[in-house]
Amino acid sequence: MSRKLFVTTALPYANAAFHIGHIMEYTQADIWVRLQRMAGHEVEFVCADDAHGAPIMLKAEAEGITPQQLVAGIAAGRPQYLNGFHISFDNWHSTDSAENVELSQDIYRRLRDAGFIDRKVIEQFFDPVKSMFLPDRYIKGECPKCGAKDQNGDNCEVCGAVYAPTELKNPVSALTGATPVIRESEHFFFKLSDPRCVDFLRGWTQDGRLQPQIANKAREWLDGEGGLADWDISRDEPYFGIPIPDAPGKYFYVWLDAPVGYLASLKNYFSKKGVDFDAFMADPATEQIHFIGKDIVYFHCLFWPAMLHFAGTPYRVPNNIFVHGFLTVSGEKMSKSRGTGISPLRYLEIGMNPEWLRYYIAAKLNANVEDLDFNPEDFVARINSDLVGKYVNIASRCAGFITKRFGGQLSASLPAEGEALLAALREAKANVRVALDEREFSKAIREIMALADRTNEYVNAHAPWELAKQEGKEAELHQVCTVALNAFRLLTTMLAPIMPATALRVGKFLNCSFERWDDESPLTAINTYEHLMTRVDPKLMDQLFDAPVAEAPAAAPAAKAEAKPAAPSPAAASSEQDAASPLINIDDFGKVDLRIAKIVAAEHVEGAAKLIKLQLDIGEERPRQVFAGIKSAYDPALLVGRLTVMVANLAPRKMKFGLSEGMVLAASDESGEVPGLFILSPDAGAQPGMRVK
Repeated sequence: MSRKLFVTTALPYANAAFHIGHIMEYTQADIWVRLQRMAGHEVEFVCADDAHGAPIMLKAEAEGITPQQLVAGIAAGRPQYLNGFHISFDNWHSTDSAENVELSQDIYRRLRDAGFIDRKVIEQFFDPVKSMFLPDRYIKGECPKCGAKDQNGDNCEVCGAVYAPTELKNPVSALTGATPVIRESEHFFFKLSDPRCVDFLRGWTQDGRLQPQIANKAREWLDGEGGLADWDISRDEPYFGIPIPDAPGKYFYVWLDAPVGYLASLKNYFSKKGVDFDAFMADPATEQIHFIGKDIVYFHCLFWPAMLHFAGTPYRVPNNIFVHGFLTVSGEKMSKSRGTGISPLRYLEIGMNPEWLRYYIAAKLNANVEDLDFNPEDFVARINSDLVGKYVNIASRCAGFITKRFGGQLSASLPAEGEALLAALREAKANVRVALDEREFSKAIREIMALADRTNEYVNAHAPWELAKQEGKEAELHQVCTVALNAFRLLTTMLAPIMPATALRVGKFLNCSFERWDDESPLTAINTYEHLMTRVDPKLMDQLFDAPVAEAPAAAPAAKAEAKPAAPSPAAASSEQDAASPLINIDDFGKVDLRIAKIVAAEHVEGAAKLIKLQLDIGEERPRQVFAGIKSAYDPALLVGRLTVMVANLAPRKMKFGLSEGMVLAASDESGEVPGLFILSPDAGAQPGMRVK
């Protein structure tokens, strides 16, 4: 039975370019959408820029442009990412649109008339210089619990305390540095605590439409001490947003109109196609599906369905909200400053195949709310082994025999063993479809690669390259290669939602289409095989990561942590360098963050001639990992417990052995008169984390 699907991904905030987390989410949704289209279902796949809010207003003001100009500039850069990674949205719109104004105000009026909007006078910090109420993120001060300075307006990063902005000691505006004053303002609240909302959400969140982990989290919120709190949905001018009807100077808080942007984008798309938006939304057959990250579950699984439900027809609650985890790199949280950020645009600019990443993401994703780890070594190995060594290998080894020996015509008859292989692939294809539909992408990939292995075993057993040398083996050669290419066609069908561009090229090669999952029309003739995919060069990984740093010469005698700087290392302390080094002032020196570090672990690095891997405690939550070229001078076992000095603010470097997060300091005599390397050590009494000044 054909399905009618309305699918969205979370709206990116329009104050910056896409990051790799966006691409992961869009790829997950795109694979699922492409499968549904191949299955013959009707799919409307839309997204939009989340364009409103104080951050965009203030950033535009700082750049001397209007918020609309800022958003337009960001939007202009979106297609290079979407097209580059083969993301097949039907429409991309903006929450700063006529459709979003219309729908947001309509939903608000319906909720107000149904008794779900309350007005309360609240106290807020007001910046007397900027003449605006300050959002929490723009207030700094001392933590009311532990006294830590320069803390945000809602929580302390030192002791973890959560508090109201008005509780901060010595608060200042992050915008102007002025001391904010407390003023009263009337705000509008969505009554999420209303028993009608609570009863509805208890049923909606527990009826099987949410993943078990998310349903359990929703239950915690619903049953928690104090229950659900009402939601402040208004902001005072100046504010870049949608005006609240009949309330001059008041605007919807961005999180109210942002999810309405899903509907606004669909309405905009339908206006271009001449489709009735209200009729589509009111149709009981329509399914509304959202793909989001786990950080915005509260908004999407409580506020959003409650808003839609009590707004009434044609609005409808989501049928499913599919939640995914975060993307990490080698087990580390994504961070440019720590050298674990991946720029999707850089990925494309250095010539990496976008379908490598699509495949790798699919191979890691499942239907649970789990983080996905990008490991460079695993990425290279998996692409080269799976896609090149297993999948593409089938076609590259057999196609030439068909075009050169048989004029591109495939055999009309197949041996029983070959028929059995193809029957097994067709049967398994149904299981792959179920796995992809259930978003168990990694399970589908495992099944596909197992089938590729089986096909390669068949090819190896019959060795067409040997048959081609033997007289009287023409028919067998013809059949073996025909079986292999039919199997390759079935494998490509299974991979088509994940690798659509490759499927398109394979379709031209095999004279077939991959638009329908169940298309089993017989292959009769092929075109000349052209190379489908290259291997990943491991050197590309060094170019991919943010803040690339030039390698120091291999012959340099000084000991350096392997986040190697382009400039001479402090570890190289010869008289020649002293003489050649230009004078610096105290400000230059102050840029280098030198810290006392305790070596809490040290070990040899397998495969590295010069390196020792150190774990350094500098008073942070976890030790820093540093690779130092001191193996010739030190036994790792004798280093544990020693204090040394490290550069703590050196850009991290991704190495094949792992991430190096700083540099230890050591001295050497380049003249050779004093042999050896000598790591720096402080006097007794120094403590990890102390700054060297």
